[in-house]
Amino acid sequence: MGRRLALLSFFVFCMLFSGRAAGAPLSREALANLIVPPYALGEQLNENGVWTLLNSGGTQAGYAFETGPLAPLPGFSGAPINMLVLIDREGRFLDVRLIAHNEPIFVSGLGEAPLRAFLEQYRGHSIREALVVGTPYGEAGGGSSLVYLDGVTKATASVRIAHETILAATLAVAREKMQGVTSGPPVHPDPSVDAKLDWTTLVERGLARHLKVTNAKLDEAFAGTKWADDDPEAAADPEGLFLDLWVVDIGPPAIARALLSKESFADLQRLLRVSPDDEPVLVIDAGRHGLVSADFVRNTAPDRLSAAQDGLPVALRDADMMVETGPGVPHGTTMILRIDRRLGFDPTRDWILSAQAVRAHGMLKPEMGSAQFLITLKADPAFFVRPETSSVRPPWQAAIVDRKWDLAALGILLAGVFGAVGPGMHQLAAPTVLRPARLALLAVVVGFVGWWGQGQLSIVTPLAALRTISSGGNLAVLLYDPFSLMVWGAAILGFVLWGRGLFCGWLCPFGAMQEFAHHAGRLLRLPQWNPSPIWDRRLKAGPWLSLAGLVAVTFFAPEKTEIAAEIEPFKTAVTTFFHREWYYVAYAAFWLFLAAVTFKGFCRYICPLGAIMALGGLLRTRNWIPRRLECGSPCQLCHVRCPYGAIRKTGRVAYSECFQCLDCVTIHDDATQCVPRVLAHRKRAANPVTRVEIPA
Repeated sequence: MGRRLALLSFFVFCMLFSGRAAGAPLSREALANLIVPPYALGEQLNENGVWTLLNSGGTQAGYAFETGPLAPLPGFSGAPINMLVLIDREGRFLDVRLIAHNEPIFVSGLGEAPLRAFLEQYRGHSIREALVVGTPYGEAGGGSSLVYLDGVTKATASVRIAHETILAATLAVAREKMQGVTSGPPVHPDPSVDAKLDWTTLVERGLARHLKVTNAKLDEAFAGTKWADDDPEAAADPEGLFLDLWVVDIGPPAIARALLSKESFADLQRLLRVSPDDEPVLVIDAGRHGLVSADFVRNTAPDRLSAAQDGLPVALRDADMMVETGPGVPHGTTMILRIDRRLGFDPTRDWILSAQAVRAHGMLKPEMGSAQFLITLKADPAFFVRPETSSVRPPWQAAIVDRKWDLAALGILLAGVFGAVGPGMHQLAAPTVLRPARLALLAVVVGFVGWWGQGQLSIVTPLAALRTISSGGNLAVLLYDPFSLMVWGAAILGFVLWGRGLFCGWLCPFGAMQEFAHHAGRLLRLPQWNPSPIWDRRLKAGPWLSLAGLVAVTFFAPEKTEIAAEIEPFKTAVTTFFHREWYYVAYAAFWLFLAAVTFKGFCRYICPLGAIMALGGLLRTRNWIPRRLECGSPCQLCHVRCPYGAIRKTGRVAYSECFQCLDCVTIHDDATQCVPRVLAHRKRAANPVTRVEIPA
């Protein structure tokens, strides 16, 4: 016990100091080498690895940035996945490239090719789209606004982490550097609303908004400046109107029809058929302002009007239409402006239109001064349709939904195992039941839990978890793989009830493979080799040495941790189904062949995860294996037959080495095998009790 606690303390101590911070951004030269023409790297914008992206003409085309410094989400190994993202100025992905990662499945299991192929799917998509990792099926099918990116089989958790990292980093850049970026489709006018409206009704309902600025108010705006006396017309007529501005959103057809003549309404509808994402706004000014300057060019942005929403500029553009208004509409300088809703503009929320007043001071080289007059606008949502957006679930919820049937089947399997080895233990241990039931369950574990569900637990998970905690991160990454998390939960609960035996004996796919290899060796009559008791005790230090070695690698050479973890053949035999380089396959095959002649040699003498499980077994709260006074003295049957050497000569069970095979329970319960019961039966048979019949 003392030795194990010392090892645990050393393990935790090393892990607390082995966490690595996110790497510093790449140098300019290294980053420039990753960008493919016609694009090139521009100037650095901040210390978080954000750069301008230039096109072949040398003008800004967008932004280039690393995800690591901006969104250091811990990967499955505990370290972030760092990628290079190129986006244009409208938030569309130009390229996503892998820079560095430590994801175990991609280090040497599947290789990096599937991850790089996954990242290629982002090209052409926009940050405005609802991007998710998965497959459209069921309710997520036709008509959904979600954009699905194909994940990587056997690496779902890692690609989800990469996806969330890309989105988090890109949104951070978009919010800081770009204008009008929103998620989800914009609102659009509802053509089905056909209310009978006129000018008076529009004014009463606040759909036509008015801004009036007199010459006196204009002079007040310039009072105390050098331009105070530069508008004689305003001084001569203080009550005259400088600005008599009306503004109406005419995107809804019912409103446009009430304000425009039939010809202008038809022209507007033709324009909107060509540009369906534009929101038209009618502006009328009966004052001196005139909306635009004499230098204004039609079909461009008005030079005396501007707009903003949520503190970000909103691009206005002249619709280049000759406007004829209907009866009752005020006369004046009239324009129809259009705003692109795709850039984040929402007419049903408050936005501000600003009219600029300009004055010139001096004759030869006049100095220009300006003042702004603002009007707050908001369209009636009743005239608009807001498309129902498919909400993007948090990644952990999406992972659960994607595997809901697998999780349901695993839950049923685990419930059955708990019931069988718990309340039903003695029924399961019956001689005619145990062997076929155990082999059937182990076959399900290999096929369903291992190859299908990818639920093989690994030493990589506790190493990564401790690294994440020591570096101040969180363990949310574990939620990305709910299947394995459920197996971990069962193993941890098993610690309390039985020790390490539940996982190592019943739920470990590679352990089950070794057991099948053992039975195959018996059928093939291969010679059985088992080390002597002395060497058995010595070799059982192997898992602790393996664990200590991994801790040392993590501490002194953390970049080699994933390679060192290959001491487990799990990735080869289970995760990739032996589709790897020949030397990995040969290594896994060696342990399976050894299992054919030495029962579960890897589990007993090498497995570092087994050492972790043995430490977890210290939480065991009871001695669940039944014992008799005669166990160990004189009976040695369980000690001799235990394939794991977990029963001492004294009859005591070493639960830290017990794999819960239930063979000793079978012997204990069987009157034909248990020596004390056999001897008791013989004694009763040799000394029968004579019955005396008393006459009635």
